[in-house]
Amino acid sequence: MTPTANWSYPTAIRFGAGRLSELGEACRTADIKAPLLVTDKGLANLPITTRALDLLEAAGLGRALFADVDPNPTEQNVAAGVQAYRAGGHDGVVAFGGGSGLDLGKAVAFMAGQTRPLWDFEDIGDWWTRADAATIAPVIAVPTTAGTGSEVGRASVITNAATHEKKIIFHPHMLPEVVICDPELTVGMPPAITAGTGMDAFAHCLEAYCSPHYHPMSQGIALEGMRLVKDNLLLAFQDGQNIDARAHMMSAAAMGATAFQKGLGAIHALSHPIGAVHHTHHGTTNAVVMLQVLQFNKPKVRRPLARAANYLSISGGFEGFCAYVKDLNTQLGIPATLTDLGVADPDLDTLVASALTDPSCGGNPVKMTPSNTRKLFEACF
Repeated sequence: MTPTANWSYPTAIRFGAGRLSELGEACRTADIKAPLLVTDKGLANLPITTRALDLLEAAGLGRALFADVDPNPTEQNVAAGVQAYRAGGHDGVVAFGGGSGLDLGKAVAFMAGQTRPLWDFEDIGDWWTRADAATIAPVIAVPTTAGTGSEVGRASVITNAATHEKKIIFHPHMLPEVVICDPELTVGMPPAITAGTGMDAFAHCLEAYCSPHYHPMSQGIALEGMRLVKDNLLLAFQDGQNIDARAHMMSAAAMGATAFQKGLGAIHALSHPIGAVHHTHHGTTNAVVMLQVLQFNKPKVRRPLARAANYLSISGGFEGFCAYVKDLNTQLGIPATLTDLGVADPDLDTLVASALTDPSCGGNPVKMTPSNTRKLFEACF
């Protein structure tokens, strides 16, 4: 039976097939009377978005849509969204979609009442304390993919259009007040997107599990999240109508984003600059570099991943785990290299510099340096 539940960790989550129908009531719970639904260009005219707007209108909450959101959202998208939010007199955001729509929606709600520029709130030290927390608008998050887990996150990934760098904007109050996880919304995802977003969830769980930081709660969540991906991603990829597999992948996505409070690592440190400069799909890029990063980190992760392999019923310890990842990528049609992904004429100096300043770098088990990071990039092409 497809799981249905209400959770209160890390925020209020309404999980189950058909629960999009509770969107109006969720807005009332968050005291939102005039929401702006924020989604990406690809979703703007799809039936699931029309359905969400219909539900808001039927609940007497208006029918306002902002969809000028790029696949890798930029500060320009944020500014346009804030302008639409203010012009419409809105008092909250329904962030609807995959990572881009969710991240942009949260950023609009965050920035709508701020007077300082966006980059003043980058996730560096205590920069988040610069924000006027009282002006941050409430967010209802509705994921339509099973990958980023941004619906349970306290940050947004925004690409600096001038420097082509992905930046993390963070504030504790960016965490959505209510999340509606309805696996029916993911049924329409094509196989390639199912694969890429699913591997994003796996990467989050894998890197959180391998991070050297001490956070045993996240460690446990990450391990079970990997199991859910192992047991369900191929099922969802091969049969997009398998609602049970879709549901479990949606759980794994939220678990990965909860777990990576423990840290991320080189997979994301490499993937972020590649995506920012070459506009590749984030989760697919994670999958492409995953095997090389595993070998890069082998001295530090061999034993913990052998334990994880045992839990996941994968034989062969660390090498068996790597073989599983390689086989999974093959079955999902993931390109073998960044070159195969379409990354041409890379500026390795720029990519290495960006990777070493990415916040994910600090959570990698093996210290990343200019020399070894360059070699790692080269191995991925």
